[in-house]
Amino acid sequence: MQEKKSNIGLVWFRNDLRVNDNTVLNKAAKYHKHIIAVYCFDPRHFQVNNFGFKKTEKFRAKFLIETVNDLKQNLNNLNIELFVYNKKPEHAIPRLVEQFNIKSIYLQKEWTSEEVEVLVALKQNNPENISFHEYYNQFLFHPEDIDMDFQKIPQVFTNFRKKVEKYSTIRTTDYSITPEAIKTISNTTKIPTLRSLGFEDFNTHPNSAFPFKGGENSALNRLDDYFFQTKKLGFYKKTRNGLIGKNYSSKFSSWLANGSISPRTIYWSIKQFEREHYKNQSTYWLIFELIWRDYFKYVSLKYGNNIFKISGILKKDYPWKTDEILINKWIEGETKSAFVNANILELKHTGWMSNRGRQNVASFFSKNMLLDWRIGAAYFESLLIDFDVHSNYGNWMYVSGVGNDPRNRKFNVDLQAKRYDANNKFQNLWLQPTLF
Repeated sequence: MQEKKSNIGLVWFRNDLRVNDNTVLNKAAKYHKHIIAVYCFDPRHFQVNNFGFKKTEKFRAKFLIETVNDLKQNLNNLNIELFVYNKKPEHAIPRLVEQFNIKSIYLQKEWTSEEVEVLVALKQNNPENISFHEYYNQFLFHPEDIDMDFQKIPQVFTNFRKKVEKYSTIRTTDYSITPEAIKTISNTTKIPTLRSLGFEDFNTHPNSAFPFKGGENSALNRLDDYFFQTKKLGFYKKTRNGLIGKNYSSKFSSWLANGSISPRTIYWSIKQFEREHYKNQSTYWLIFELIWRDYFKYVSLKYGNNIFKISGILKKDYPWKTDEILINKWIEGETKSAFVNANILELKHTGWMSNRGRQNVASFFSKNMLLDWRIGAAYFESLLIDFDVHSNYGNWMYVSGVGNDPRNRKFNVDLQAKRYDANNKFQNLWLQPTLF
């Protein structure tokens, strides 16, 4: 006989797949004696989108499976059972609500259209007396602390950064409360395999700059290694434009993207490093990058679905092309730029690309080839392990001249190659004819 009590809270995990510094989880634990949790591998995330790409390809799918396995174990250590479904949330969650007599559902607040539509559908499929408790759980600077209306978010990043650095504070991290275990509970749900999601299993490419596994434990291990074991953090500003290897940048973006580490955890660890070792431009620069991440989230809150429209947030009308032959040349690494080709092949075979590579590849697609930037953004969305909707579309708009860059610059990919790959080491790594 399963225990059915109204004091069981349900945590619906979305892109906040961690137990440390998780506001959603802690709010549920604060108000309920017992907690159960749910995660749904939404089939819509593995379907082909309007531009002909799978919304989630094998690289991020594998990383996500590893993350959810990690989450299940970490929740189990907190007396919380995680139910996992390969179903739409609006179909899977109502059954749990009924089975456990749930009155309150806790979740991370999302605002982009697809996530909002799923929540609306879920509410329609549940009794009206169910309370939904949504919390912003993905920011460095919490929306309540920036003292800015979303509609007044500055058009230029520097103005946003200066204001939040001067007038806002960063909340301390929130550590998990352990609820009481439910004495008798049956959970027959299973975490899907790559094969059950429609993919063949694969090994990480030996040349990958991102050879890491998904999950909170992996994220915290990476943080410890990059900060305190190797002290690579102290050289971040000098190495961040690198192209080869796992240590030219922090690589936190993949764990941040699905929420298996919080930006505040990273921030306060930087502060610990500064106390214990030293403070320099590099330690600041990682915080600077976290503020960029926040900024694109605030841009998305301000402009809503305009970030997905061809005219972007600037409502600029350019003569974009949708030439399939040109698009395929870009995808297959057959453009006239060897530097662009090397970067796009790295993405195709690993699910990863450096920040420097992304800017050049995206600029070449939109400014040199004059192709509809949304197609490039959709391709990145499909393949990137660290896909984050706000950063991805924010950056693509930025380099395509329809976003937050008032200068509308165009990258000179040949000069960039000479500056960042002067000896052709990166290009040779990915353009070898016998590599694949």
